[in-house]
Amino acid sequence: MGWLIQDAYAQAEGQGDPLLSLLPIVLIFVVFYFLLIRPQNKRQKEHKEMVANIGVGDEVVTAGGILGKITEIGDDFVHVQVADSVVLKVQRQTLSAVMPKGTVKSA
Repeated sequence: MGWLIQDAYAQAEGQGDPLLSLLPIVLIFVVFYFLLIRPQNKRQKEHKEMVANIGVGDEVVTAGGILGKITEIGDDFVHVQVADSVVLKVQRQTLSAVMPKGTVKSA
């Protein structure tokens, strides 16, 4: 029967170094850290600083793409004026970018 199915023999040596077998997993974690986790943490930190530093009169864009000027700031919400008599109340965390002055007039 040896010609249809090869016989399985026990190996004479051990499995080798266990640290060497963990090396691919460690390398994958290091790559994920530098390509995914670290840049995401950096973006979160920048966004948190941007939201903390906004002020009345800043021109902002929300996550939904609404462009407007901040008229009032609260702890959790800001009032964004999008037209002459239209003011929206949005969460601070939904602000995605602070635009340069004059962007609202040119848009």
